[in-house]
Amino acid sequence: MGTTAHTEVKQSTKSAKTGEVNMSKAILNQILQNEISRFSEIHGVSTASLSEFALFVIDNHKKKDLKPKPTKVTKSKPLALSQLKEAIYQHFKVQGTTELKKSGAFQMATSGMGKLDFAKKDGWEKVYRKWIGILPDEDNETGYGCINGINIFKYDLPWRAFGLDPKLASTEEVKSAYRELSKIYHPDNRETGDAQVFHRLTIFYKSLTERF
Repeated sequence: MGTTAHTEVKQSTKSAKTGEVNMSKAILNQILQNEISRFSEIHGVSTASLSEFALFVIDNHKKKDLKPKPTKVTKSKPLALSQLKEAIYQHFKVQGTTELKKSGAFQMATSGMGKLDFAKKDGWEKVYRKWIGILPDEDNETGYGCINGINIFKYDLPWRAFGLDPKLASTEEVKSAYRELSKIYHPDNRETGDAQVFHRLTIFYKSLTERF
């Protein structure tokens, strides 16, 4: 004579935080118990372990996954004017602004940069970008004109814009990177095309591929 009675199986679990023992009141019906017995014989797993897993599923299947906390991105602070000056002095091997302006190396380096206003921080930042590197607060920048973490209108860094290693990349890889970016920024692309960005990328491309 078959039975349709449900069998109550209690699961004892210990809380990691409080050390209290919680008893699961879930019930495994005869169908589940039969399946547990069958799986136990086939796979050699104890019925106790399978029952414990079944209870765990019953107790938790409706619970929502915990959402991971968003990672806070700490942005670097802009360099102070004094820090910009000191970095540029060291680069051109001078002791101060007066000596810097008299330096032949500095005059040659900035001859094509237009008029630089050293009474303002912006003038010092332009020299830093051109001859020293990426300003800490502008690395991994996002927004208009930013590709692979740099603003292509502020920096002449074609390798970075194309996402390539200058020591390892081949000409074919440069062409491939340019083609992929062109698909996005070519003016014919009505959704993402941008004439100014495309023109800038083309200048970068020619600077890496043209032979003089």
